[in-house]
Amino acid sequence: MADQVPELPDRLSLDPRSPFFNQEVLSRGVGIRFNGQEKTNVEEYCVSEGWIRVAAGRSRDRYGNPMTIKLNGKVEPYIEEPAQPAGGEGVASEG
Repeated sequence: MADQVPELPDRLSLDPRSPFFNQEVLSRGVGIRFNGQEKTNVEEYCVSEGWIRVAAGRSRDRYGNPMTIKLNGKVEPYIEEPAQPAGGEGVASEG
């Protein structure tokens, strides 16, 4: 069975209360390139509208959710590479 390249949604959120939350996609590991730079603190993204939401420091709203800032630019989501299996190349052996 050949591995298929999974299709990423146009919009995805980390918040389970959002209608754009998708646990299956998030469990595969999604990375974001924003204007050519890797971003690790993205809360939500939309490719067609060209924006991401990132946490604004340690600020919280009155419900305890992180305050976010919406940044506009080129959004490129991708599936992160899985870790190498145990016993593969690059793993040191004991003894």
